[in-house]
Parts: sequence; C-alpha cells; structure tokens
Amino acid sequence: MAKKRKPKKPSAPKAPALPTVPYASPDGRMTLDLRCSMTPKTRLLYAETVGGEIGQAAMTREDVWHRAVEFLFERLVDGWSVDGVPTTGQKALLARFRVASPDERAWIRTVLREHLAEWFPEMQAP
Repeated sequence: MAKKRKPKKPSAPKAPALPTVPYASPDGRMTLDLRCSMTPKTRLLYAETVGGEIGQAAMTREDVWHRAVEFLFERLVDGWSVDGVPTTGQKALLARFRVASPDERAWIRTVLREHLAEWFPEMQAP
C-alpha cells in the first residue's frame, strides 16, 4: 500500500538582511560592521541598562557604563575584522571584545557613539 504524502507547507519568507554600515579605524587595522536597526524592546532594555535599572544595586557608575558599551556591542556589531582576521557570530564577537586591548576598546566606544548619533540620535551614548 502506498503511503500518502502530506502536501508541502509553504515556507515562511526569509527576513530581509538588515543593512550594516562599515567603520574603519584610522590606521586601517580594524573594521566594524554595525547594524542600522534596533527593535523597540532592545531600545527599552538599553535605556534601562544606561539608567542603572538592570543589574545589581551595588553597581557603580563605571560598571553601568561598561555594561552599556557591552550591550551596544552585542546588539549592533555584525562583524569585526582585526589585521585582516574576520570575527563573526555573537559568541565569537563577544569573546573577542572581552580580550580587546584598551586601544581597541577606545576605538569601539568612539565608533558606537558615532553610530548612535547618526542612526539612533534619541538614545543616550555611553
């Protein structure tokens, strides 16, 4: 007896690729690709993070500032290349960020501030 096949369900349309903007360091060693959109929920979570509402009560102003930078890095960075070595994927990017040199972190903060000013002017930059 032949087995009846179920009709194929139409596949859900793929979400469009979100636009990114590349930023290059002045010395040309690094590039960051940053997303140009954030959901309303992400914006709310960021506002709570910057306001110190998320986290431990004993967090200092500096702790909140570092967490805000890391939050933006997690949500906005789509790719990071250092000396021609690309890093992609959420876990790999965050791991690379956590071992970044002070100069690399300073450049990333500058780029994040510039990107927020251009694409998300209503959001407070860290």
